[in-house]
Amino acid sequence: MSLGVKEEASEGAPDTRIKHTFARLKGQGRKALISFITAGDPGPEFTVPGLHAMVAGGADLLELGIPFSDPEAEGPTIQAANERALAKGITLKKVLAMVAEFRQQDTQTPVILMGYLNSILAMADFAEQASKAGVDGLIMVNLPPEEGHELQTQLAANGIDLIYLIAPTTTDARATEIMRNASGFIYYVSLKGVTGTGSVLADEVGVRTSGLRAATQIPLCVGFGIRDAQTASALSQHSDGVVVGSVLVEKLAAGGDPATACHALKDTIESIRHGLDQQD
Repeated sequence: MSLGVKEEASEGAPDTRIKHTFARLKGQGRKALISFITAGDPGPEFTVPGLHAMVAGGADLLELGIPFSDPEAEGPTIQAANERALAKGITLKKVLAMVAEFRQQDTQTPVILMGYLNSILAMADFAEQASKAGVDGLIMVNLPPEEGHELQTQLAANGIDLIYLIAPTTTDARATEIMRNASGFIYYVSLKGVTGTGSVLADEVGVRTSGLRAATQIPLCVGFGIRDAQTASALSQHSDGVVVGSVLVEKLAAGGDPATACHALKDTIESIRHGLDQQD
């Protein structure tokens, strides 16, 4: 499959920690490990220590979910995490405060907020506030690329990447347009369905991602359904990195107390990091 000439990064793409992280990893011949948890789940006291624990385990970039009442792309695990966080009163302002607290000790690891457009519409100065908190990227699951220009312009002006998703059902023409506007990295959804469910077939992912990677210079990372070192290693051979989420959310929920949960997070990340580095 050919998607034509390689697309450069969009002209408005900011020079962020995300860009520098991927450049560093490429120079080292390593793949990116991107880890996801939901802000405020299972309680606000878990989030910042959890972010630090994942970095200590070897995560290169962090995704932090903005709790939302109707996360339609999420499976049962992350849906439940959203419900728990909302029950604890977690708001977007509190999420940004968590990022700012994390930044007091870590000024290097990229932080990407992931959520749904409804979550940020009520904050007129979201881009400015997110930048002040130390956010590097934003993934809006339900934002069509055709409607993203205004938000992307605002984010880029504040040094924040707007990261788009490409799914197995995305047409080549639409994928080309997404890559033309891409910033930070492209998030390839490895399976049809919701997060945390289904089996990922690395060969099928490889067929699609080979065409995408040949058509863009933007890093391409694969997410959905990655739960262990073996799957992460297999998929990293077809991408520039992998995104791990549901299994980490489960570790937090089962941890009991922040110290125990964070230890489990760190161990899980270390195992996956080892798997990625072994195959490189």
